[in-house]
Amino acid sequence: MAVAVEVLPEALSGRFRGSFAYKTIKDRLPKILTKAVDTIYRQRTVLATKHGECGLDDFKLTVGRLSKLRYELQTNKPMYKLTDKHADVELWNQYYDKEKERNGMDPCWFTNAWLYVECFMYRSIKETLALSMFLKDFDPFEEQKRSAFMSSQTPIVTLANHLLHIVSSNEHRDADLLEKDFRHMVELSLWGNKNDLSISGGSENYQKADPLEQLDELQPYILVDQINDMWRHLKSCANRKCGRCRIDIILDNAGFELFGDLCFAEFLLRMGLASEVHLHAKAMPWFVSDTTSQDFWWTLEMLQASNNGELSRLGTRWHQHIKDETFFLKQDDFWTLPHNYAELRAMAPQLYQDLSASDLVVFKGDLNYRKLTGDLQWPHTTPFVDALQGFLPAPLCVLRTLKADLVVGLQEGQDKQAEEKASDWMVSGNFAVVQFYVDRAWEQL
Repeated sequence: MAVAVEVLPEALSGRFRGSFAYKTIKDRLPKILTKAVDTIYRQRTVLATKHGECGLDDFKLTVGRLSKLRYELQTNKPMYKLTDKHADVELWNQYYDKEKERNGMDPCWFTNAWLYVECFMYRSIKETLALSMFLKDFDPFEEQKRSAFMSSQTPIVTLANHLLHIVSSNEHRDADLLEKDFRHMVELSLWGNKNDLSISGGSENYQKADPLEQLDELQPYILVDQINDMWRHLKSCANRKCGRCRIDIILDNAGFELFGDLCFAEFLLRMGLASEVHLHAKAMPWFVSDTTSQDFWWTLEMLQASNNGELSRLGTRWHQHIKDETFFLKQDDFWTLPHNYAELRAMAPQLYQDLSASDLVVFKGDLNYRKLTGDLQWPHTTPFVDALQGFLPAPLCVLRTLKADLVVGLQEGQDKQAEEKASDWMVSGNFAVVQFYVDRAWEQL
């Protein structure tokens, strides 16, 4: 069980000069906003053609609001309360009030918690579009996500062929080989997380190398490797429940990573390790490349329409999984709030109850890791379960490549060894963790 932490560490924040949070707020977030403005700017002709002067006026107001947001961020002006009509506005404004009361001043970009201000920027982009007349449903990151997917076709085909070879020869695979296949599929899902458009500031960042050839080379860079624990847990569940196991995946990036996650889900189903997979997407465009429901459906449509027979088969199969309720696609506003996951039970009790029905919840990526651990400056040797601060709706694991100066669960001295390999080991995406936890009480159910 988790040990109560009497005094929590400070939150990561831009007020610590030289930190990755500071560099993100100073350099990366303005760059992302600039790209969003450029993308919207290219819509001006479409708006003028469709809506005349009203369209141009709407375009100018929208670009003006985003430019103002960028200026306020860069000059550390106070943040503000939201005014659009989305259901989460009250929760965001309550969070603002708590931060103002706690600090005795209006929240500001460089002085408040990094997690809050970074989430607020993306939520403010959504509000700007929601307040427009003609761009309410426009995704300013869609073009980048689509391009990343199309640029990754060669490794996507490689992964598809690998998956279909495994599942087609299932009856000839012994237990040892199946366990090896499981490890490979987890690692493929893990390293797909390197392809993150927010970490690159929206610049091109897609899978180029053969994902299978990379696995042996990348294995030493998994700092915490609890894949074997995951395997034993899923095998135990499958045996106890006659294969009637539910897996939840809290998705991260669209593109190659989403494809890898779907391949992992297909593998779990076909190998009898799961009977249903619940996929949790974002309710709005988020952190540039995070998967929305629209991204999910677009991906399946592109696969189904592909000239490659293997991709088309998978696209058709995954559409069918949705129809026969083997795959469930879900979204909830909680995933795009600034709150850490220790608050989920109080903030979103229905979502917490839903996750509690799972046999394993897989959290993908860096942002989920930051929210799981509160985005606090934990000592690197802090046990993973302690950093969760009581958040344990079900057995859970995280597949994350490191892109923030935060990591827990390391052995003494392991951080120094990683730093000797690369000074930017915590933020480059080149190191990873696979961390798993199950409560003993749950195991006895």
